[in-house]
Order: sequence, then C-alpha cells, then structure tokens
Amino acid sequence: MSNDDGERDADTGTDALAYDVVIVGGGPAGCSAAVFTARYGLDTLVFDRGNASLRRCAYLENYLGFPAGIDVETFYDLIHSHLDRAGAERRDALVESVEPHGAGFALTTADEGSVTARRVVAATRYDGDYLSGLDDADALFETHEHDGETHQHFDREYPDEDGRTPIDGVYVASPTSAADAQAIMAAGQGARTARALLADVRRERGFPDAIADHYDWVRREASRSGEWAERERWREWFAERAPAGLDLDDERVVELREREIDRRLDAYREADEVAAAEERGQRRLLDHVDDEYILDAAREIEAARDDGAD
Repeated sequence: MSNDDGERDADTGTDALAYDVVIVGGGPAGCSAAVFTARYGLDTLVFDRGNASLRRCAYLENYLGFPAGIDVETFYDLIHSHLDRAGAERRDALVESVEPHGAGFALTTADEGSVTARRVVAATRYDGDYLSGLDDADALFETHEHDGETHQHFDREYPDEDGRTPIDGVYVASPTSAADAQAIMAAGQGARTARALLADVRRERGFPDAIADHYDWVRREASRSGEWAERERWREWFAERAPAGLDLDDERVVELREREIDRRLDAYREADEVAAAEERGQRRLLDHVDDEYILDAAREIEAARDDGAD
C-alpha cells in the first residue's frame, strides 16, 4: 500500500493488501471517487463491468460543461481517460462478493479472481448483493413482500451523507437515498465519498482532525502572498490547528507536518505550467473528437477567412 508520498505504508500493518482502495462500479460515481483517491496517491482499482445505469441514457444533455450535450460513449471514453491520467487501474470483471480479510477485504469476481484492499467503495446503483458477506450484512439490506414473495434490496439509508458506513473501511457512493438520480449528482456523491475516505486515511496516519480534510486544488503561483511562501508560516498554520496537548516536536508529527506543507506548496503552479496544462487538456479533448468533425471545423474557419478577405 502507498502512503500519501507514494511510499510503502509499513506503519499501518496492511502492506500485504494489494490495493489501498477498490471501487466496485465504473459509472460517474465510481470513476469520480477513483480520480480523487488515485490523485492522492492511493493505489486504486475500479471494477467496471460496463453496465452502469447511465449507459441506458440515449444522449447526455444535462451534464455541466457540455452545452450541446455529449453522447454517452464519448463521455465514458473521457472519464476512463481521466482515470488513466490520475493513475487508477480499471478492470472488466463482475464482483460477486466482498468479505473481511485481515485488516481489509477480499473481493471475489465471477471469473474466480480475487483481490484484496484496505478500503472498498460500493458504486453500483442497482446491486449491492456482493456486500452480503460482510459482518453487518443484515443491516445492509431491507426486505419487502410483493405478490406473496419476499424480496431483498440494498438499504439506501445505510450509508451516511458522506458515504461512510458502520463497517470500518466500507463506503457507499451509490446506491444512496438521493444522490444517484442523475449522472452529475452521482459523480458529486462519488467525489464526496472519496473525500470522506481520504479524511479517514489521513486521520489513521496521524493528521489532526482539523487538517484531515483534503482539498484537491491547484492554484496560480501569483496568487500566493509573501508570508504563505515561507515554510515557517505553514508551520504556524499547522500548530494553530493541532489539538491541545499534541507534542509538536514528536518525530512523527514533524514528519506529517512537513509532508503536508510540501503538499500545500506543490499545489501552486507557475504561469508557464498553467499554460502547458491548458494546451495538454485541449489536445486531450481532441483525442475524443471524431476526425471528420475537426476537419469540418477547419474548413468552416478557412471559408470564413476567405469571405473576410473578399
């Protein structure tokens, strides 16, 4: 397992587990969660059977950022490309069971494969049966009768609003009570659940509660004021948020503090770095646009120039 510097996390006692996080479900909720955890440096695997509920949509018209809408296949190509960029692994396999395994969980797939992970995120809107092997399984499901038969369904009220469950290490990004009704809501819940997971990881590693929340932002170097460019100011910031009685000279605390300061300082980007990222982002989008549309646009631009010259 990796810590937030990408190193082996030997002090957790879980280094025998293959992944830090396994996410079951490759739709907007699962992929959004994976981008956050992978960008933080957690070894992340997404099980994606390709049958997310969004694939039933004829055309995606209400996802912010696509003013003319976007076809579902291109949308999935984009989010899967984002997974690759973030460093998450994606695997086509149906997860049939999740069971306790040491300090984490073992997931078994329909093809009799098996992986282990410290934390599991459920992100499958219609099916939570694979969770039935967990210790708290009875509370995970609710039953009702229909036409004389008893049916069992995942209890969407089981996770809290941040996706946490009473089972340590198990999170639910979908299905939930309300947040998976639309793709953009599901993605938001995936991000929210991932942030809750990251806060738990950071607390487990010793970060104080007031610092445990993790914001995945990058900022322009020009926006940083003078005092915040100095490590000593960030050390004061850490001390201001540390709980009373915390030994700020303790070797582990100093290590965590300096690691967090490095992370904060690394979040700033020079103007040329921002410009390079903008170009890279635009070119990456072109990879998902049909060549004929690009050629059509080029022809229209050329024709408009010719008309203007006349």
